[in-house]
Amino acid sequence: MIPPREERAIDTEDPAAEMPAAAHVLAVEDDAGMRRLITRILQENAFRVSGARNGIEMWDALDRLPIDLVLLDVMLPGTSGMDLCRALRQKSNVPIVMVTARDAETDRVLGLELGADDYLPKPFSGPELVARIRAVLRRSRMIAAEPATPRRRLHFADWALDLPRRELTAPDGSVVDLSGAEYDTLLAFLEHPQRVLSRDHLLELSRNRLGDVSERSVDVLVSRLRKKIESGAPDQPVIRTVRGAGYLFVPDVTRS
Repeated sequence: MIPPREERAIDTEDPAAEMPAAAHVLAVEDDAGMRRLITRILQENAFRVSGARNGIEMWDALDRLPIDLVLLDVMLPGTSGMDLCRALRQKSNVPIVMVTARDAETDRVLGLELGADDYLPKPFSGPELVARIRAVLRRSRMIAAEPATPRRRLHFADWALDLPRRELTAPDGSVVDLSGAEYDTLLAFLEHPQRVLSRDHLLELSRNRLGDVSERSVDVLVSRLRKKIESGAPDQPVIRTVRGAGYLFVPDVTRS
């Protein structure tokens, strides 16, 4: 449930607001100095930036502004960044880059499990911040480069993935939300069905090459996909683990 609007103190910090073509980043960071630094770095690289100090201000900004990406700090007063990531992913597919205070694998894995598209450990450099944001936005905007017709779909086990729309439809006709990382991983499987993919190969195929992405990160993404596309019956796996080798996508895949 979206929190009540207790205050409206969004840091617009946005002299670039008159640049409608620029991507608009919402930096959710309670430290004013860090928020100003992020704003300056991104504005120098042609981004529009708005700031929020906590979850209340984040929801307010998302309600009022056309946000293209959320840069979300883990350690926030009140509701934590992890909880906000979970709630945001349930409501929206807006790209999320988590910012962690330490380079701990547990933080990175949890962020991925909750639906984040990437993570950035502190301290980070300006070029790395810009590169990660651009990479996540590039993946999320691939739909814009796809022609509206003809539509291209990949079908497997009564499921359908619409490539131009980046939309996954379940057998009952409902649309299943996918994060950017989940979409890339599923697409890698669908483009290489019934073939064992190692974790390293899967990382390469799914374009998740930023930072020191670990094998554990791949396992997390596969686990998330299984929860969304498998029935739970052990004799009907969609993605099979091949011990010591990687993963295999079991169903046939057709195109339309």
